[in-house]
Amino acid sequence: MNDIQIRPATENDFNAMCTIFQAHVAGGETYAHGPGTGREDCYDYWFAAPAASFVAVKGNERVLGMYKLQPNQVGRGGHVANASFMVSPNAQGVGIGRMLGEHSLEEARRQGYLAMQFNYVVSTNSAAIHLWKRLGFSIVGTLPKAYRHHRLGYVDAYVMYRLLEDPARWELPEDV
Repeated sequence: MNDIQIRPATENDFNAMCTIFQAHVAGGETYAHGPGTGREDCYDYWFAAPAASFVAVKGNERVLGMYKLQPNQVGRGGHVANASFMVSPNAQGVGIGRMLGEHSLEEARRQGYLAMQFNYVVSTNSAAIHLWKRLGFSIVGTLPKAYRHHRLGYVDAYVMYRLLEDPARWELPEDV
């Protein structure tokens, strides 16, 4: 794992990112995107403002996974981050997701976010749920039968949340 680095994603990473994205979308088990989601939509998902995307790379070239970080809401909800993650099917189970998750929490703090929220974690994605709970997230809501799973039909999706700072130390902006 020492030769794996996490860095901002670049245009040169896009083909590998798109391959990983298409693999997850085609699986129909974790992401809401349809199997026909094209390259342009994939590009917009990972690179359109205000998202900041990062990749985990091995040897500075092989993309093992990625995440994007952005505000969960605008304006008065902009202090809460949102993130999306994908790990290459060929790199799952070796800790890449955890590395990306830990990096995203550090990056969210660095960017000034006070909390992080995942809006749509598929309830059958037990590896992700286990990881997010280990990283301090809690399930704060259940969206009954909100996801149409490729094999299992309609399943629940979760909203998961985690504070990044003690709310007692949060400063209110002057416009409040």
